[in-house]
Amino acid sequence: MAMLVPASAQAMTVEEFLVKARALKAKGPLAIFSSDLGPVRAEIKSVATSYRADLRADRAAGRPPHSCPPPEGSEAAKIKPADFLAELEKIPPSQRSMSMKTAFYLIMKRRWPCPG
Repeated sequence: MAMLVPASAQAMTVEEFLVKARALKAKGPLAIFSSDLGPVRAEIKSVATSYRADLRADRAAGRPPHSCPPPEGSEAAKIKPADFLAELEKIPPSQRSMSMKTAFYLIMKRRWPCPG
């Protein structure tokens, strides 16, 4: 039996995220009043939190990390929103049905691969 889950609780796809992000960008400063701002911010926060938790779990278990970003909270670890959107835009349209979590992990691996 399928369960009904509120849309806000479901993982956002790359395509859904890009549609919302483009609409917010087009609104300029008025984007702060958009109902899409909260879900977009929440999605990024959720995937980033999962990513960091997975890195910590890998280290604690003695497994090699997925990727090797700079220390959390450092300036080097921050990605500008425009740069992150550019990374998402690199994903071919035929693959944009992937979850934002999957895309985020791919981007992190590409940006910060572990040394060899």
